[in-house]
Amino acid sequence: MNNQTNDSAVLQTDTDVAIDIRCVRKVFNVYNQPLDRLKQAIFRGRRTFFTPFVALDNVTFRVGRGETVGIIGRNGSGKSTLLQIVAGLLNATEGDAAVNGRVSALLELGAGFNPAASGRENIYMNGAILGLSKEEIDGKFDDIVAFSGLADFLDRPVETYSSGMYVRLAFAVAVSVDPEIFIVDEALAVGDEGFQRKCFARIEEMRRRGTTILFVSHAAGMITQLCDRAVLLDHGQMLMDGDPKRVISSYHKLTHAPAAQFDAVREEIRRDEEARREEVGREESKEALDTEMVPESRTAYVSLGAEISQPRIETLDGEAVNLLVRGRHYAFRYKVRFLEDREQVMCAMMIKTIQGVLLAGRTTDSLRRGLPDYRAGDEIEVSFEFECNLTAGTYFLNAGVNGLYENERKSLHRIMDAAMFKVLPDDDDTITGIVALDIVPSISRNRK
Repeated sequence: MNNQTNDSAVLQTDTDVAIDIRCVRKVFNVYNQPLDRLKQAIFRGRRTFFTPFVALDNVTFRVGRGETVGIIGRNGSGKSTLLQIVAGLLNATEGDAAVNGRVSALLELGAGFNPAASGRENIYMNGAILGLSKEEIDGKFDDIVAFSGLADFLDRPVETYSSGMYVRLAFAVAVSVDPEIFIVDEALAVGDEGFQRKCFARIEEMRRRGTTILFVSHAAGMITQLCDRAVLLDHGQMLMDGDPKRVISSYHKLTHAPAAQFDAVREEIRRDEEARREEVGREESKEALDTEMVPESRTAYVSLGAEISQPRIETLDGEAVNLLVRGRHYAFRYKVRFLEDREQVMCAMMIKTIQGVLLAGRTTDSLRRGLPDYRAGDEIEVSFEFECNLTAGTYFLNAGVNGLYENERKSLHRIMDAAMFKVLPDDDDTITGIVALDIVPSISRNRK
């Protein structure tokens, strides 16, 4: 079990992403005998006394905030290793594993337990490991015990517990921290049927609350029932990432393949998935309008003689869009109708992130120059053309108009979060941050 907010690997991309696995590779050094470890330390790399075992090889995928993703694969495919890297228990040999949120993990059976200590003592020890104070554990203690159903065994050493009792206590503590990200290995498989149903009911409740869930299972029904997506691993490589039913179908195809045909079936699955990704990539490159994507946070200020309407994003050909492609040009447009005479009028816009970070803005004119006057009944259309140099993610636009009101410059009308848009992902994984500046990397070799 582990609780982690990975500050050293803060996500530099979309804040809607809870887990970001990029080109992760994990290699274990396998020694034939303990003495070989000592030899390796003495020779310091001049000789090799181990056999490298590649547990994960170039695994890349993302888990969105609130998503439930299942990882499936044959024994030895790298599933548990991947979960341990996400949970912070292992470091990747290469690549990055970024986690954005409070993590609670239920992994290897009995991990984090002191066998000689009682169930009661282990509740407090595990709660502390998960980041809870003693006061917080005190407040949750009765609920933990009630969920575990182990009230009669609390003061016994956990070394006397059955595997099912271990799981009961571990799961009860793990879910008590109200994690943002919940990671589960095959541990639930050893619980009795009644407790498994109880656990899955709690997982469903966590899903409804928006918890991100990542778990390993060999149970195809569980993957298709609970998951939004599934990932298929084999020999440390990710073969598929997508619809659970489609992934499970390929998993069964792989596990039932005769030994002589296994490699051919595996290659067929991998090749079909690559073709599908290329097709999806082509579809994602098409800007579009999602009519259901409307900012719920839109707030209109009180009007002082002017009124903004019809805020929207359009292509330069006038097509309404809110799914944008990086590098293309668009226009943020809105109308302003004047209800009263107003002088020295200036319109403005601002682009910001989900967190409200102001990224870029512009006004229609400078205060140092003569500004136009408008009369009651006038209507104007305002347009701000821009190149979409933002990385994949969700953004918001403010619209505003100001002018003289009782001889003072005032906001005549303003709409916060007047429009929202998403920048679609692309296949350039070399760009990080929020704004995609025109940075040209290069490497030069200094030869001696």
